[in-house]
Amino acid sequence: MANATVRHISRVGVLRSAAALAAGVLVLAGCGANASAGSSSASGPAPAPAESKGTIGVILPETATSARWEAFDKPFLADALSRAGFTANIQNAQGDVQKFAGLADGMIASGVKALIIASPNAQVGATVEQKAKQAGIPTIDYDRLNTGGSADYYVTFDNVKVGVLQANALVAALKDKPAAEVIQIEGAPDENNANLFHQGQMSVLDPLYKSGQLKLVRDQFIPDWNNQLGGTTFEQILTANGSKVDGVVAANDGMAGAVITVLQKNGLNGKVPVTGQDATLAGLQSILRGDQSMTVFKAIKLEADAAAKLAALAAVGDTAGADTYAKQQSVDPKSGRNIKSVLLDPEVVDKSSVKKVVDAGYVTAAQLCTTDLATVCRSLGITS
Repeated sequence: MANATVRHISRVGVLRSAAALAAGVLVLAGCGANASAGSSSASGPAPAPAESKGTIGVILPETATSARWEAFDKPFLADALSRAGFTANIQNAQGDVQKFAGLADGMIASGVKALIIASPNAQVGATVEQKAKQAGIPTIDYDRLNTGGSADYYVTFDNVKVGVLQANALVAALKDKPAAEVIQIEGAPDENNANLFHQGQMSVLDPLYKSGQLKLVRDQFIPDWNNQLGGTTFEQILTANGSKVDGVVAANDGMAGAVITVLQKNGLNGKVPVTGQDATLAGLQSILRGDQSMTVFKAIKLEADAAAKLAALAAVGDTAGADTYAKQQSVDPKSGRNIKSVLLDPEVVDKSSVKKVVDAGYVTAAQLCTTDLATVCRSLGITS
């Protein structure tokens, strides 16, 4: 995947109505490193469009660690599939692999025309894909690759590039600090995306560690992307290093929030650049406060639109059209199989560009600009 040629896909504006739909969930997502978006009951099939071409099944992974699935992916996918002329049956497995498998079994038995899946783990995803294949149902890996699986297509953001963007931002922030000491807090070691983020980071950072321009204190993956464990682990590493750190690679905004909490305890917040990812409400607020240096913005609507387009083509047997659309390649690190892919382009967001996330409708100025941030929001032109 690191060597894949990424076709730039022009970004489009996101309807502001999505922000209103997601407001309650986003507020919960921004309550701190350990906040949960809460549970949301899975919905049944969306109302069928006139002269529906059939049903496309979508199974999302959870709500506990990310608000995005219910707040953005679900409505965007429902809308895109409806516009393509299909009924959308969108369910959420709530992090339960048995529930995920059961939902998939039900959809396969009901004869869905295609399956879009973002699975809780690669093993259950691969199992579902095999069953779908036996039933003649095309599958699309959504956002995360099920390694060892048999998906026909894969839609995601260029995750290696995400890591490159994070590393480049950190290097720029530390340019005046020779031999700066860096701690890396990564995602789940068994998740393909986390490994791709790390691959991108190390393509930039490893040569600098070897040359002595930067010093790696420790590089630690965190099981299950557990923010609380990430904060505890970071604190242990920091303490063992004599409370010294010059920069932190945090794999996403949740990890960044946990790191920042520890830095605040040690009087280091705002003095140590911290990376992030996902452009969450909490992450954007940390950037405005000066506690987080950057995040990576991934316009979920583009991902949902691409998955829906692929599913619609595959569902009617237009393999040539789907292959033409998914003209990039990803390599399954487990099987070595090449998977036809759509790899979307992520963007860096720092203090000067937070406004772009507001303008795109993923968060509102009212949500973002709390009392303590009102002045900085005005200075950046972020207004309700």
